Amino acid sequence: MRGINRVTYLVIIISAALYFYGCSSSSGTSRYGNSSGEDNSDERNGRFSSDEDERSITAGEDKFVEAGWEEADGMPTEEDVNVSEIVEKYNSTDAEYNTNSSVREKMLMNIIKYLDTPYKYGGTSNNGIDCSAFTQNIFKSTLSVDLLRSASEQYTQGEIVSNVADLQFGDLVFFDTQRSSRPGHVGIYIGDGLFAHASTKKGVTISSLGHSYYQSRFMGGRRIKEEGIF
Repeated sequence: MRGINRVTYLVIIISAALYFYGCSSSSGTSRYGNSSGEDNSDERNGRFSSDEDERSITAGEDKFVEAGWEEADGMPTEEDVNVSEIVEKYNSTDAEYNTNSSVREKMLMNIIKYLDTPYKYGGTSNNGIDCSAFTQNIFKSTLSVDLLRSASEQYTQGEIVSNVADLQFGDLVFFDTQRSSRPGHVGIYIGDGLFAHASTKKGVTISSLGHSYYQSRFMGGRRIKEEGIF
């Protein structure tokens, strides 16, 4: 009888243990699995709902990395210019410039090489690039000019160009797109009311200064090299 009771007792203990660990594992999987999804969703839809929010955490790095620019309401979601027509116009997608090429042609070809490069915060290459790294690379490869790293720092360089009508090819153009840093975005004017830039939504592209989004946020331009170089 004692043997039976002992066996029964052991069975009860083992069954209880299996039940306890089984429930703990199941509830743990459910809790952490769902919580993980919720946390990711919260980061996407809450705290990190915009590039500006995420970057505010690393505001101390603005000295070295661009502050980024805000995905504000009204930002163009589709191309407002036909980029392929511009590329075809200059017919230099695969061209290799030589010593006889003008500075303007060299800059255009360098810009074209970056077209469609995806936007990457802190990126500095064709694998991914942000707006101030794009302008920095173009000026370095075309003119051997060292621009500072962030859009706000580049805004302190060169000669001030206050009005859109006074812009010339190669001028930097700046936009007020971020609450925590002014300017928050920079591009390169290429004439005909157009500018090349690294867009957070479309990557490196060409847009029109006449678009209401950019027109309302235009802060001015900077001429880095003397007039007539292009």
